[in-house]
Amino acid sequence: MRVSEELGRRKAQLMRYAVHQIVPLYILLLLSPRLAAQDLPSGPARLLVGSGTPVKLEVDQTISSAHARKNDRLDFVVVDDVTVEGFTLIRAGVVALGSVVRVKGKRPLGMGGDVIVKLDSVELTNGQRVGLVAHKEFKGRSHTIRMAVGMAITASIFLPAAPVFLLTRGRDSTVLKGAEVTAYTKSEVSVETESLPIARKSHSELAEMVRLLPPRALNGEGREGDMLNLAFMAKEDDLRDAFARAGWLKVEKSPVQIIWHLMWQRKHYTKLPMDKLYVFGRPQDYSYSLPDPNAIVARRHHLRIWKTDRQADGVPLWVGAATHDVAIEFVKHKFRLFHKIDPNVDEEREFIAQNLAEAKQLTREQYVHCTEPVFKAQTATGQQYYSDSKMLFLELNQRAEPSAGTTEVAAKLK
Repeated sequence: MRVSEELGRRKAQLMRYAVHQIVPLYILLLLSPRLAAQDLPSGPARLLVGSGTPVKLEVDQTISSAHARKNDRLDFVVVDDVTVEGFTLIRAGVVALGSVVRVKGKRPLGMGGDVIVKLDSVELTNGQRVGLVAHKEFKGRSHTIRMAVGMAITASIFLPAAPVFLLTRGRDSTVLKGAEVTAYTKSEVSVETESLPIARKSHSELAEMVRLLPPRALNGEGREGDMLNLAFMAKEDDLRDAFARAGWLKVEKSPVQIIWHLMWQRKHYTKLPMDKLYVFGRPQDYSYSLPDPNAIVARRHHLRIWKTDRQADGVPLWVGAATHDVAIEFVKHKFRLFHKIDPNVDEEREFIAQNLAEAKQLTREQYVHCTEPVFKAQTATGQQYYSDSKMLFLELNQRAEPSAGTTEVAAKLK
């Protein structure tokens, strides 16, 4: 009898334990998927991109106030990837749409032309289009001061003729291909993150620069000229020092200095200027020459350099266009003297690399293939040249000392 009571008591204890411990745990296990589901979002994760997100672009064609018309459609090329919270929203190289808002041609009273452009929209990496906001005004050069000076001189000689100068016109406004414009997203946009690619954590800035780089520089009217055949990696001070140590000279830009030195130095003038060429819509940042001591004016190695907006390991990247002037010739239809170049521009590219290496200014050099090859072309003045279409990348030495030979050459030319 006692055994049966003991068994009954233990059975009752097990039943109470099951009710208070095991059953709630079982219920909890049944409910846990539902509770977890309540914590998850109801749909795909979304990325909210605020208005005012900057987008760097370049004009994809040359525009002139002499030919453009209001509402003309324009293309712009995205320069850099636009990334937000680890996702690539807009890919570099994508074409954005825009238009001409206003055009004014060159006018009397010395007033130049005027062009205003705007951005409209760009495509995201998921195919969705978003609006852009940007207005950019490009003004042609004014000749008002020249007009006033002409009127004053003419009035002092023959007053009735002075008003004729009121008809003086300024220059047309020319927006060169590659001119940079920054636009901003027009309004907030919500995008599903699963439709966006993950941002590239590491990529070659040099390769990206070359991929989007124009193959040739332009003159002021938008005509293609010298090919871009060199790239440099250097801080600005080191770039200047490297060329100075290798014996190169910065050409003069001031018209007053140019005229003065031409009058007094004549054929010994070592800093003869060179024309402006344009990349990224702006003229070269540096113009270097290395004259031939035996024919200083007629023969010279020369190089134009532009700073890019890219860096490699925190060091700026530059691009250059190099040609070798071998003679001076008179062009009748333009009534001007021009330097004649050696058509083999690759030899000049190699000469510059060898020159900097001999001066102990290089730490690395390598060839890169351009996206748009240039095998045969013409300068902006119509001279033929040819190339293997490779660009030579040169990393400049940050700690080089001037060599005796290059110092003597520089001293002789200065």
